Amino acid sequence: MRLTILGGGGFRVPLVYGALLADHAEGRVTRVVLHDVDAGRLRAIARVLAEQADGVPDAPRVTTTTDLDEALRGADFVFSAIRVGGLEGRANDERVALAEGVLGQETVGAGGIAYGLRTVPVAVDIARRVARVAPDAWVINFTNPAGLVTEAMARHLGDRVIGICDSPVGLGRRIARVLGASPREAWIDYAGLNHLGWVRGLWVAGRDELPRLLADSALLGSFEEGRLFGADWLRSLGAIPNEYLHYYYFSREAVEAYRRAERTRGAFLHDQQTAFYAGTGDPGVSALALWERTRAEREATYMSENREAAGAGEREADDLSGGYEKVALALMRAIARDERTTLILNVRNRGTLSPLDAEAVIEVPCLVNANGAHPVSVDPLPDHATGLVCAVKAVEREVLAAARSGSRASAVKAFALHPLVDSVTVARRLVDGYTAVHPGLAYLN
Repeated sequence: MRLTILGGGGFRVPLVYGALLADHAEGRVTRVVLHDVDAGRLRAIARVLAEQADGVPDAPRVTTTTDLDEALRGADFVFSAIRVGGLEGRANDERVALAEGVLGQETVGAGGIAYGLRTVPVAVDIARRVARVAPDAWVINFTNPAGLVTEAMARHLGDRVIGICDSPVGLGRRIARVLGASPREAWIDYAGLNHLGWVRGLWVAGRDELPRLLADSALLGSFEEGRLFGADWLRSLGAIPNEYLHYYYFSREAVEAYRRAERTRGAFLHDQQTAFYAGTGDPGVSALALWERTRAEREATYMSENREAAGAGEREADDLSGGYEKVALALMRAIARDERTTLILNVRNRGTLSPLDAEAVIEVPCLVNANGAHPVSVDPLPDHATGLVCAVKAVEREVLAAARSGSRASAVKAFALHPLVDSVTVARRLVDGYTAVHPGLAYLN
């Protein structure tokens, strides 16, 4: 089986390859094609993967290319993890937003909109190329903003594109661990959009254990989301939000923490990864060891500003192991081998969440088999969650409209409608600021 990774020079690619190396079942991936527009990054990651594969019998063969059609041709699965504009673009997203006093995070608020505006046209081009060159391939999208980008690609690939994210998996794992349950045996009642969802229940042996967690302050204070949001607020919600909802519920505190930080997250990652890629050029250095050290630092500092604002402390050691590569592998296995499983994925709504139309991409538990991912019927969201979901989906639709038409007015509307941007005047200045620093937004007129 052949897997093509778009964004193959990306820092987290070794996580995916490591998961493939551990898969010895029949029908596993035997060839990996890395595609990237940056040949230097491809060489660096290829070095890391070669060290990972050293001594592993029957390790998937790795090839690299900067030619997209060559990469796609013959692919069974296409894993899309591109970053349009690179980490410099992310740092600019944060800087422009913070200058206006609003959030610049890469998937939430102004930063997420800017990232979406420059990413959607590229993702749509990829979807069209896949449809033409590899029409039988399944596309697994991890490119952020994952729900928005998956919806853009689905207009050309239908249900053959599925979005993944590690946030719901990590949240469910932490809740199960606190409750003394096995994540494999628990049913996680989760619903919303990507980076905008809530765990409303965790069922074990026919019993919902979430009320027990919400009633116990000590248990709530023993894991990241409990410390991040606080026991009283979680009890008020009657649910455990995805960690990204901290940007909504504590927006002012998050913006202030980002303003106080020595560097934004994007700037930190830009500097860190620039050093990593440069370091892999030294033949006397173990590229894999350098990658592992860099990754450990990256994971330990994840959402550090939010944890600082909430007084949540350091991340738990068990939360530093990643997870999206496991979701990707489980998804590929289920489709390729008809190994039926349940995963929380980004798929078209098809009536699952009634306030949204059928084509809206949502994030919910799905039954997965050889025919793809099928959303499971879920209970309606409470009013407060429905309001946020509908508002953010309306913003996503304006981003898609702007990317399709090149309309600056639609772009302004996207910013102005977002719950974390409170002024049309600010929205107009944001569009001016982003078009000034991002050549990829020159299409807006």
